[in-house]
This record gives sequence, structure tokens and C-alpha cells, in this order.
Amino acid sequence: MAGAGKTPELTHFRDGLPRMVDVSGKASTLRTATAEGWVRLPPEARAALEAGTNPKGDPLTVARLAGLAGSKRTADLVLLCHPIPVTGADVQVTLEEEGVHVVATVRTTAPTGVEMEALTAVTVASLNVYDMLKAASKAIEVTGIRLLAKTGGKSGDYRAPGV
Repeated sequence: MAGAGKTPELTHFRDGLPRMVDVSGKASTLRTATAEGWVRLPPEARAALEAGTNPKGDPLTVARLAGLAGSKRTADLVLLCHPIPVTGADVQVTLEEEGVHVVATVRTTAPTGVEMEALTAVTVASLNVYDMLKAASKAIEVTGIRLLAKTGGKSGDYRAPGV
């Protein structure tokens, strides 16, 4: 960590220019990350989902598939993220009292973590719920996207407060 009054060294910028951090010297180890998000549904969107009358089909199944695909495409969307092999992914999309709850767990054996892949999976799944239900209501809200936990890597394990 930089001392008081010193500018911290930027890992993704050098000489004012963006760069991808070189992880070739880091060991490939098992790393996992779990993230969550919520899709808040106004009454008309919830009613369409519960009744199975949504004209586009089943939003929860589409969202789950979209989340899985999103986890594998993270490096295409997050500019300085390393493309890594996603060795496993699980995306759960469930209707709860508060709305649609999306939880994604992603695994890899790579020299860098999978937090961004888990967060991307949740985000893409949530956006697909919105897309599938937007004919019922434009007032749907995607919210609460956060990292719940991660394992592995130099920074060690992490668990969000209250998890």
C-alpha cells in the first residue's frame, strides 16, 4: 500500500495509458465467485410471470441461459478483464416475494479470479428478465447486484457482510 501522501501505483494504467495486467507469472489455482442481483417487478409484470401469460415465453429459463452465456463472454464486455476458462457456472433465477432473485456461482482454474464473470452472469440474466417482461411493464428495476463471496487467489477469501 502506498504511504501517506503518495499516489498509489495504478495496476491498469501505465504512463497514463490503459493496459491489461500481466498475470502470466501467477499460479493457476481453483477460484470461485458468487454474486446476486434482484429484478423488482411491478404488479402487472409479476402477474404476467405468475400466470404464464407473458407473450415472449418463460423469462426465468431464458435468464438462466443468458447468465450462463454471459459468464463466458465477460472479457468481451469488461474491457481490461482477462479472458479465462470458465470451468463451471451455475445460475439460479427464482421468483421470490421481493422479485426475481438471480444468483450465479462461477468457477475457474486460472491465474486470476472470476468475480467479474459472476457479476456479469447476474447482470446479463437480470437484463434478460427485464427484456422478457418489458411488454408487461417498463417500470421493472434491476438492483442489488453485488459480490457475495469469492475464494482463492492472492487476496484470499471474501464473504459479504451478513452472508
